Amino acid sequence: MEANEVQELEEHAEHAEHDRMMRPVALTMTFLAVLVAVVTVLGHRTHTEAILKQDQATDMWGEYQAHKIRANETKLTSELLSTVTLANQDRAHELIKGYAEEKDRKAEETKEDMEKAKGLEEAVELAEKKADRFDFGEALLEIGLVITSITLLTHKRIYWYVGMGFSVIGIVAATLGVLLK
Repeated sequence: MEANEVQELEEHAEHAEHDRMMRPVALTMTFLAVLVAVVTVLGHRTHTEAILKQDQATDMWGEYQAHKIRANETKLTSELLSTVTLANQDRAHELIKGYAEEKDRKAEETKEDMEKAKGLEEAVELAEKKADRFDFGEALLEIGLVITSITLLTHKRIYWYVGMGFSVIGIVAATLGVLLK
């Protein structure tokens, strides 16, 4: 919400002060303005969370690829040692055995990295779904606030009821964002 919108709302509230029938409308607008601010902050923070989780997932996939490359290099070296004729066969067998153990360890690390990366990607998807709900809730609350403010200009309560309807749907959408697991 921009500064000029807040100023307009204050002016509408001042005009409503003179009309007792419009006081509930002004109070509703104040309440809706606070809700819009809260849902906006929740949406921004959730978008930030999604970006950070995506960054972590990208890093984890990089680790996965690094471990995969090292495992492949270990496998190739082990195969090379087993096919080449070496002067010191005992040492070659020790190296092959060490590379086999290393290959198993790398395979386990690769598997763990993949599971972590997939878990982080799921967290990104969840954060994006939450953010979508907050954005939708914010839009509906703003629409409700604007329509409710028309009541102050026209003195027709139908706009207040319609604005409240949009606002209730916006509150439900934002609440679903909070409850999404």
